[in-house]
Order: sequence, then structure tokens, then C-alpha cells
Amino acid sequence: MFGGKLNPSLLDLKHLNYFDLSFNNFSASPIPEFLGSIKSLTSLNLSNAGFVGVIPHQLGNLSNLLYLNLKSSIFLGLYVNNLQCGVDLSKAFDWLQLTNTLPSLFDLRLSYSQLPFIPPTLIVNFSSLLTLDLSENQFGNTLIPSWIFGLRNLVSLDLFENYFQGPIPIDLQNMTSLKHLDLSLNNFNSSIPNWLYSFSHLEFLNLRYNNLQGIISSAIGNLTSAISIDLSENELGGKLPRSLGNLYNLREIKLSSNNGSQEIFEILERLLACLSNRLEILRLFNSQLYGHLTDELGLLKNLAILDLANNSISSPLLLCYVQIPFFQFNKIDNIFCIWKLADFKCKSRLDSSLSIGDFKLAIMEIRARIFSWLCSQRYLLYLDISNIQISDVIPPSIWNLSSLFIYLNLSHNQINGEILNNPSILSTSSVIDLSSNHFKGSLPYISSSVIVLDLSVNSFSKSISSFLCFKMNDSKSIGYLNLEKNNLSGKIPDCWMKWNSLVVLNLANNNFSGSFPTSIGSLTLLKSLHLYNNKFFGNLPSSLRNCEKLVIIDVAENEFSSLMILNLHSNNFHGHIPKELCALTSLQILDLSHNKLSRGIPGCVKNFSAMATKNNSNLDMKYSTILPLESELLVIKGKALEYSTILHLVKCIDFSNNSLSGEIPKEVTSLQGLQSLNLSYNFFIGSIPENIGAMGSLESIDFSMNQLSGQIPSSMSSLTFLSHLNLSNNNLTGKIPLSTQLQSFSALGFIGNKLCGLPLSNNCTINDVNLDKENKGSKHNGGLEVDWFFVSMALGFVAGFWGVCGPLLLNKQWRIMYFQFLDHTGYKLKSLVLL
Repeated sequence: MFGGKLNPSLLDLKHLNYFDLSFNNFSASPIPEFLGSIKSLTSLNLSNAGFVGVIPHQLGNLSNLLYLNLKSSIFLGLYVNNLQCGVDLSKAFDWLQLTNTLPSLFDLRLSYSQLPFIPPTLIVNFSSLLTLDLSENQFGNTLIPSWIFGLRNLVSLDLFENYFQGPIPIDLQNMTSLKHLDLSLNNFNSSIPNWLYSFSHLEFLNLRYNNLQGIISSAIGNLTSAISIDLSENELGGKLPRSLGNLYNLREIKLSSNNGSQEIFEILERLLACLSNRLEILRLFNSQLYGHLTDELGLLKNLAILDLANNSISSPLLLCYVQIPFFQFNKIDNIFCIWKLADFKCKSRLDSSLSIGDFKLAIMEIRARIFSWLCSQRYLLYLDISNIQISDVIPPSIWNLSSLFIYLNLSHNQINGEILNNPSILSTSSVIDLSSNHFKGSLPYISSSVIVLDLSVNSFSKSISSFLCFKMNDSKSIGYLNLEKNNLSGKIPDCWMKWNSLVVLNLANNNFSGSFPTSIGSLTLLKSLHLYNNKFFGNLPSSLRNCEKLVIIDVAENEFSSLMILNLHSNNFHGHIPKELCALTSLQILDLSHNKLSRGIPGCVKNFSAMATKNNSNLDMKYSTILPLESELLVIKGKALEYSTILHLVKCIDFSNNSLSGEIPKEVTSLQGLQSLNLSYNFFIGSIPENIGAMGSLESIDFSMNQLSGQIPSSMSSLTFLSHLNLSNNNLTGKIPLSTQLQSFSALGFIGNKLCGLPLSNNCTINDVNLDKENKGSKHNGGLEVDWFFVSMALGFVAGFWGVCGPLLLNKQWRIMYFQFLDHTGYKLKSLVLL
């Protein structure tokens, strides 16, 4: 966990060849440029060290470099959020173009570095490069960069999980020196090309999780150097070719989840030809296999992992010949059963009568005698007897077994009894799953070796204190702790500081009470916290802010002081805004800005009742006591300001800088106490909600950089408190409504639209207005909309004109009297002027 900044005094190490900083924490700092001046370096490993930013071009000065590992950093991460600023990302790859300065490099690893793309103009000519790892960068639905195919001397190419599309590129056929090829987890949608089977040097081939179709050609027998082949999770059909048995070096074959349909006996017959003493892993999960599993299986003498789950394989099953430490079956004769029995040989089988016959009978016998059999075992490492309807009382002697269990799963049965304190059976286990049974009593002591512990859905009761605080000198290594749905009660002790490896903590559906201890803040790795349906009260501890990795927090149905502030801005959250968020009715500040959220805003935001009501003095006094020393940095009115003493008065929503889409829901307008609404830099369409004027407390609106259309609602002119408005860069049209507020704003808040009127310099003409209304009528009504204002004005003019002039034209006496009146009036006006 080294961190901080590297000291340039490292330059004094003139003869340094090997420099490895991997698996440290340099706190999102960039790679120091001075590393490029340590000319003697031949190996540089900066993987998993927390570096971010641009890869410095100075690394191109390391002319003696043979090995460069930058795996699991976040390169260009500083730029990804600012793509709209026009940053030229290709400059970050200038160092790669310095082909003459890295002539000796043979191993380059950039996997899991969040590279957004590799510029297609990049030309790389590392003539010595043997290993290239660009896996887990998720370049998106693009083609494999063509420059890779020019690296003819590559021995290892890893492009795992980049979602490249199209067929497997034919240009790969010239890379015949490859020994390791991993194209798994991409979007290739072709068949396996025949030329791939000609790679006689290929030892490891992984095409898992693509959309590969067709059949597996008999030419697969030409991969004579193959040690591991993984074609699982595709859409390959047909039967396995007999030539598969010719791969005499094969140790692993994984063909799970394809569309083939074949008898299990045929597969075993073909594999036994040359592989009976070599094959170690065989995975055919969910492969539509059928038929009987016979004693032929026992001839695979070195088999370590066998997975035939989710097929239609039936008895007889001769366990006597099975000598494998990991043995898994599923849905044999429609009975759901999983076996993971270490060192399961004839001498340690349940009973000789169980080695032959119907598998259903074996399951029945197992249920009846499982515990007595277990007590006789001495070498079991893995035991999974979950979900086979065991309903016995577990004997106390079981907990004193001398077996050194690594994996223990008794879940989803009806096992009764208590767990003895300090049981030896749990002293060495890494994974313990006793969930969904009827265990009772106090929670057992768990040793520091346990990594996963699931005791959920049982009847454990009493306090949790002795469990959490037992031997405080010991630190726990446990990462997953699930105690949900028990009868545990009492207060949670302040003992979490020794559980700092926890990633998932689930205490939901118990009877815990009291306030939650502040030591929860020491769980800096915590990602998921479930406290649902207990009797906790008071405030959530402010130390939770130390749990920076939290992505799930469920505190519903407790008596906590209602959550008022949820600030998750500037992370990498993705997916959609969950509707469950609307249950936080007391929220006053919701900031999800600068993430990767997509889809729309849920209409249930109307449930934010604290935002729907205007501030009142009684509530203000109450909340000011809840947040006496709190402060938050919020972006309101286009400025980042820190709010402290008046924080309890602020009500705002900020969803800016995401990938949200759809229309702005009209339910937003029910939040009449909201003061700031920022939806900028998204992909919203449709019109601004017509009733936005009902949000009378709004002081700041920012809808800029979206795709909104239509006119600015006239109701916006009634927002008398509005002091910041930005509607720029949308598709808005028509005249800006007249009000004392809107015309006082800067014109910059309206540019990038088709608007007219103040504060813009382009005035609206009658033709412009008519055109806008015509377009609006065409869009919404399918034709021209009649403007009755102008129609009535024209009719009024006609009626007024003929109402006066008509009688004068028709009656001569009226005309004489009218003109005499005009002469008399004119004479009087002339006399007044002369005076």
C-alpha cells in the first residue's frame, strides 16, 4: 500500500534494471515523467498501482526496455469525462509511435486500463514485441485495430473483454507464431475459420463468450500443440469431432453452453483415445448431453475437474471408479444434486452398495446417513451437499472433525441444531455456507481464515457482541458476511475496526436496535451495506463517508433520522436511476452528476415530499439541529459553493453530465420546493414540461447541452425567484416569453437554439411567429393550426370600418351632417391655434 509521490532521487540508481511498483496505491496520480530517464531499465511494472492520466511519452526514451506492464490503471480517465471539450485523445498514444526508441520491447501489457479507443491511424512497428495484452479495456463495438496484425512475431495476444465486433479477422492468419490467443468476451458473430486450426504452435486458445456459430471442424485435430481449448458460451452446434482425441498434449477442454447434442458415451470414447492419462479439466455444462454415464469415466485417471451439470445424463453411476477431487453433477434423473467431494475414492465411499445402481437411491441413502458418514472422513477438503432435503439434527461431534475443510456448503436444507463454540471444522475453512436451514443458538466463533460466511435464513438469536468482538487482537479476513433473516437482537457493538476486509455486510431482517456504531467507517473496502428492517434509530454515522467504495446501501424500515442528503457525484456509477431511490422521501439534496447513468428519470421523483414542500420555520429548526456541523460542496447557479449553516434550507437535484435520455417527466414539476434543477449534458428530448411555472421556488435551472425541442413554456415567466437560467445548445424554437426575469438573463443562456426575442439580438417578426406556430401545428396536429387572435383582429377591423362608413354611404342626409361636423370642428381647432 505504498502511496504518495515518487522521488526523483531514483535517478541516482544508475544501474537499475528491474523496477516493480505493482499492487500499491498511488491515489490516482499520473505516472512520473522522470521514469523515462532511468535509461538502464529493462523491466517496468506499474500494474494495479492506481496510476491514471496520460501515459507519458518520456517512457519512449527507455531504449533498453524489454518488459512494460501498465495493467489495471486508468489511462485517459482524466479525459473521458471531458470529451465534449474537443480533447485529442490520440496525443496520449504519441509514445507508442516512437518505434525507433523502444526497439527491444518484447512484452507490453495494458489490460484493464479503461482506454476509450486506439486511434486507427496508429502505426506500431515493434519488431521485437512478443507479448501484447490489451484485455478488459472495453473499446466498444469496433473492429480489432489493423496495426495489431503487423506484429508478426507475437507469441501471446490477449484481447479479452473488449467487445470487438464482426467476424474473426482473416488478417490474424499470418500470425502463425502465436502460442497464446485469447479473443474471449467479444462480439464476433462468425464461425470458427478453418485457417485458425492450422496454428500448429498454439497452446492456449480461448474463444469463450462470443456469438460463434456453425460446427467444430474435424480440422481441430491439427492443433497438435494445444494444452487448453475453451469454446464455451457460444452457439456452436453439431457433435464433437473424433479428431479431438488426437490432441495428445491437451489438458483442458471447455465446451459448456453450446447448441450441440450428443451422447456422453461418444464424447468419453473420443477423449479416451489419447487423453486418458493427460486430461485434467473437462467442462460440458449445459451442453444438451444425454445417455448413461458408465465406468469409462474412471479411465480418465488425472481428471481434476469434471462439470456435466444441467444435462440429461442418467444412471448407472459407478462412483467407485471416480478418483477426482472436484466432481460436479446436476439434474441427473431430474434430481438436483451437487457433489464436491475431495479424494473420493473407493476406500472412502459411503457404502459399496451405493457405488452401483440408481442415483436416486444413492441420494436417499445420503440423506439418511450423511452425518455418520461425514464423521468417519479424514481427508475431505471440499464438501457441497446443499439443497438435497436433509432434515436431521446435526450431531455435536460433527463440529470436531479433523478434516481441514476449505469449502463447506450445507445450505438450503432443513438441518437443525446448534453450532458449538470454537469448532475445529470451521477453523481452516475459507468458504462457509450454512444458509437456509434451522440452526439456532448464538453465532459461532469464526477464525481469521474465513473469507465468505453465509448464516442467513436461520434461527440464530441473542446478541451479536461476542461474535463481533471475540479476541479483538485478531483481524478478520472475511470479505462477505451475511446474517440476514435471523432472530439476532440487541445493539451493534463498536467493534468493526477488526473487520476491515469486509466488502459485503448484510444484517437485514433481524431485531437489532440502537444507533449504528461509528467504527463502520473503518470498513473502507465496503461496497454493499444492508440494514433493512431492523430497529436502528438516530443518525447514520458520518464516518460512512470513509466507505468510498459503497455502491449499495439499504437502510429502509428502520427508525433512522430520515436521509436528507445523497451525494454520489463524480464516480463511475452506471445503469439507470433505480425507482427504489424514490423511497427516500426526506431527501433535500440529490446529486448524481458526473457519472455514467443512462435511461430516463423515473416518474416517482414526485415522491420526494421534502422537495415538494416549501421551507417553513418549524422544519428548518428541526433539521438545523440534525445537521449542525455538516457542510456540502454543491454546484448551484453555475458555481461550486460550500453550504454549511444554511445547508438544511437547500433543496436541489443535479443529474448533469450523465447519459440520461427520454423526456423530462412532468412529475418533476410537483417538486414545488425545489430551488435548483440541473439536467445539463445529457440526451433529453421532447419539450420542457409545460407546468414548470408551478415550481415557484426555483432559483436555478440548467437544461443546457441536451436535445430538447419545442417552445419555452410561457409558465416559466412566473418563476419570480429565478436568478440563473441556461437553456443553451438544444433545439428550442419560437419567442422567449416576456417577463421581468427572462429578459434580464444573459443571452449566453439561450444560444444554440432557434429562439428570438430579448435578451437575444434577433427580434421576432410576425412572420417568424406565424412560422413557429405553423410548424407547431404541423407537428402536433398534422396540419396548420388556426391562430384565432389574428382572425378576430381582422374581423373586428372589418366590422368597425363598415359600422361607420356603411351608413354614410347609404344615407345622404347623414353624410351632409357628418361633413358639417368635421368643418365645424376644424374651424374651432384653427381658432385655438391662432390664439
